[in-house]
Amino acid sequence: MDKQVQEAVRVFKNGGIVIFPTDTAFGIGCRIDDENAIKRLFKIRKRPRNKAVPVLASSVDMVRKYVRKIPQGVGILMKKYWPGALTLILQCNEVKVPSLVRGGRKTLGVRIPDRKIIREIISKVGVPILGTSANFSGEKTPFKFEDLNPKLTVMVDYILKINEKLGDNVSTVIDCTVTPWKIIREGAVKMKNGK
Repeated sequence: MDKQVQEAVRVFKNGGIVIFPTDTAFGIGCRIDDENAIKRLFKIRKRPRNKAVPVLASSVDMVRKYVRKIPQGVGILMKKYWPGALTLILQCNEVKVPSLVRGGRKTLGVRIPDRKIIREIISKVGVPILGTSANFSGEKTPFKFEDLNPKLTVMVDYILKINEKLGDNVSTVIDCTVTPWKIIREGAVKMKNGK
């Protein structure tokens, strides 16, 4: 596994595209600070340029570098559900987050995945990675390796394979930039009115 981690880190650092298992589904991503890699990722996935992509971080400290002030109460959500299948939409630091990542908006969807190996890779890369699902835009989310579209897998630079079971649901998404917070997508984390 160490060799796979090293290779994934090397590919990410060099601006490559990697398919990897998260705690929810298979993700596809690149480093957040490489505009060419981000453009290539959007092209590969055939994702509309105005659709933001979620970002995965290895720690709350890393998240803080890419968002503006974290609203009161959001820290409680982070403590309770991170690492885990909860994506929080926060006001972002637009200087550090490329427009394409945030779909031209001033917000960023971010989470810390509950898979130690992915957090380790992100930590070694040193910046968050994009963590959108590993499918062509509009296709079904891949929860098993066999679900990955071969036409997609041949277009990436590396595929991280592990035998551990993935989840069977996507992450829950909560918009914390509005009051009260709004659940955008129900997923693996079940909550009522953002609690």
